[in-house]
Amino acid sequence: MDDADERAPYRCLPLVVANQYGWEILSTHHIRASWDGTSGGEGLCIESAYGNGGLRCQSHFGEGVLTFQIPFLFKTPRGWNLMVRGPTNSPKDGIVALDGIIETDWAHSTFTMNWRFTRACTVEFALGEPICLFFPIRRGVLEMFRGEFRMLEADREFESKFRKWSASRDKFLSGLEKGKPEVVAQGWQKDYMQTAKQKKPLAHPFANENAVDRARTGKCVR
Repeated sequence: MDDADERAPYRCLPLVVANQYGWEILSTHHIRASWDGTSGGEGLCIESAYGNGGLRCQSHFGEGVLTFQIPFLFKTPRGWNLMVRGPTNSPKDGIVALDGIIETDWAHSTFTMNWRFTRACTVEFALGEPICLFFPIRRGVLEMFRGEFRMLEADREFESKFRKWSASRDKFLSGLEKGKPEVVAQGWQKDYMQTAKQKKPLAHPFANENAVDRARTGKCVR
């Protein structure tokens, strides 16, 4: 996003909000992985260029799946899962992250983060590159919703707001195409940015146990 012309992706608030949603786990090594397209586990070769500690990735499942061991146990309140996936809006050529939902309110085991090759090739993960993203989701929320198809005209107020926005959008795009100075000077419409400060989520950093104890008791527990 930083490298884009005029950093234009930052104008899309939904994109910016999504990029801030959750916590990332970073690679502790610079990893180079090559898959030959075969189904067996031996068809995937992994090497570490450099890094800290032991290498926590392997070919465990076969089928071109690269598996990262996540060396943490997560505990969430009752009824809350963790959505585990690849870093948001960060496509990687030749390999794709696989999503998983972990019931971390009762599970007492670790989980793995898995990436699957899309073709026979070599990919690299740099030291410090995100390999996993996770965020909590409440179990059972999806089942609470019932989707319906309705005619727009069924809600006159909503329809009016949409028609007004649509006409404004068409006028703005037409002005850009025709090179109208006042429209070009505006650059882009900012509908999504009207309440941007209220829409940005904040994922608080993880605290270590001693820091939490100090906050609660004023003492450092050793």
